[in-house]
Amino acid sequence: MLYIGIDISKYKHDCIVVDDAGVIIRNAFSFDNSRAGFDQFTEMYRSLDPKETKRIGFEATGHYQDNFKVYLERSGIGFMELNALLVHKFKNSQTLRGVKTDKTDARLIASYLSSIEFKPYPKISYHTLALRSLCKRHFDLINERTKYLIRITNFLDRTFPEFKESINGNIKSKTAMYILRNYGIPSKIANINAQSYENIRKCSHGKFSVAKFNGLRELARNTVGFSYETDLFEIRSLLRVYDTLQDEISLVENEITTHLSKIDSHIPSILGIGKVSAASIIAEIEDVSRFDSPNKILAFAGLDPRIYQSGTQEFRGRMNKKGSVVLRRVLMNCAESVLMYNPAFYAYYRRKRDEGKPHRVAISHVARKLVRIIYKLETERIDFDLSIVK
Repeated sequence: MLYIGIDISKYKHDCIVVDDAGVIIRNAFSFDNSRAGFDQFTEMYRSLDPKETKRIGFEATGHYQDNFKVYLERSGIGFMELNALLVHKFKNSQTLRGVKTDKTDARLIASYLSSIEFKPYPKISYHTLALRSLCKRHFDLINERTKYLIRITNFLDRTFPEFKESINGNIKSKTAMYILRNYGIPSKIANINAQSYENIRKCSHGKFSVAKFNGLRELARNTVGFSYETDLFEIRSLLRVYDTLQDEISLVENEITTHLSKIDSHIPSILGIGKVSAASIIAEIEDVSRFDSPNKILAFAGLDPRIYQSGTQEFRGRMNKKGSVVLRRVLMNCAESVLMYNPAFYAYYRRKRDEGKPHRVAISHVARKLVRIIYKLETERIDFDLSIVK
């Protein structure tokens, strides 16, 4: 048996080959994170004794290994992606010296690989890889949109703090955005005429009454805020960027929906889990066959509780929070939303609350139950049914 340990980095990867006894078969060498470098690795791999079983392992380190993973898959070469935290703990157990080089890391990765059960990385579909990229883009756009919404809010706090009160605090509403795009500052809003009001009323589908309209104009006339003519340019500039982000988010969501429809997953059948959330879960889990049990997914997401054991005593502590931050965030958000659509989930949540658990702790329990249900749906290839929630 030959073990090939690879230490991944941004521009190059370091590799070493050892046998069962830890004897070095191929000295440590580096290859570039490029097509030529990957071909160099493949040439070395093909030159090894064909009678020997070969096992390749490297850590999951951000995105630097992604291109190499795809290359290996297309070349028909199996590999195992290793948990970076477990590898780190193994490294610390092997030496007390603070020596760290890429080549020694590769050697330690090979040693760790020889000490565990080898689980080949499953082949991931193009659509799943696309979802991962699209969901990250969606998350970034949502964050950027939030930043601009805060900037718009800050602008209003200075120029027209009473505006939020007049539109029930929702500056994202279609009506509020229409008023801001077309009038922007108090001096313009105070002089909106009856004909322009009709356009606002239509925009609100009749919900923005004459009384509200008159109240808005009165607030604009007597605002404690201060503004200048140049502020009209500023608010319109902020809104243009905000609208562009909104349009981009819609385009990305449409693309996510397209790729999601090409994947045979039963996660979207769960009421309360939207398409983007379902796509994010699928993109992070990739292939449920990677996990022996739902508990492994919980650990991967960092949703499993910490365990403290001493002698005959054992305690379960707070959420571990070591694992995929993205998956943990999405599952916790989904746990909140399924309560509104699934009475069985809500009953489970209430049971945890009645046990004295705070809201966030009870939600984390719902998230764990959600993971177990997702595992059942994906492994048994069935759609969600309320009877599954017990």
